[in-house]
Amino acid sequence: MEGVLIFIIAIVILILPFAIKILREYERAVKFRLGRFAGIKGPGLFLIIPGIEKIMKVDLRTITLDVPKQRVVTKDNVSVNVDAVVYMRVVNPSDAIMKVEHYIMATSLLAQTTLRDVLGQSELDELLSKRDELNARLQKILDEATDVWGIKVSSVTIRDVSLPEEMLRAIAKQAEAERERRSRVIMAQGEFEAAKRMTEAAKQYEENPAALRLRELQTLTEIAREKNLIVVTPTQVGTQLGEVAGLTAALRKAKEK
Repeated sequence: MEGVLIFIIAIVILILPFAIKILREYERAVKFRLGRFAGIKGPGLFLIIPGIEKIMKVDLRTITLDVPKQRVVTKDNVSVNVDAVVYMRVVNPSDAIMKVEHYIMATSLLAQTTLRDVLGQSELDELLSKRDELNARLQKILDEATDVWGIKVSSVTIRDVSLPEEMLRAIAKQAEAERERRSRVIMAQGEFEAAKRMTEAAKQYEENPAALRLRELQTLTEIAREKNLIVVTPTQVGTQLGEVAGLTAALRKAKEK
């Protein structure tokens, strides 16, 4: 009797390490008994029957999934290389194990095909300027597709868009032309405003000749600051012309005598 008891205790001691399972807070175990689903265990300590029950661990933390570069032809027939990052996590461990094989690989392949399909329906300008909208669209499509697998896609980010060299030159020329156009528009607006102000000033001077005279004197004062310039005012010209006329008259009288 004692031998049987010792034998049982020995078997228990040998089996116990395989029967005790400990899971972390972010882990869950999908348990199968004789091949049939028997529930979800964890976190913490629990027991299984070795040889009869098996478990498969599932990590519930957010997984960063790197989508490799995909060659995409946009709607306007431009070939680009695009890669992205997908943030996903398991919300239903039993579905992630029983409804799909290798849920991480399946999500990665689905993300690649979805990326090509969605960006192929967009033009290059949208791809460069409306990334937030495209990211949201990709996230919605992937989340709906992986929901049956017990996976939640929380975010999708287009990381890099590689353009051909000739396309980069074309975009640079387009940007330069746009800057030139804006510069000309700003210059035209400035000239328009200046002409408008000058017209208003001319009307004011026409109504107030004294103001025009003061402006002339101010301009002459500014010119006189330059030492190398000689300023001839209308008053000086009139005086000199009077002197010349008087001298001419005197010469004529002398000839007549």
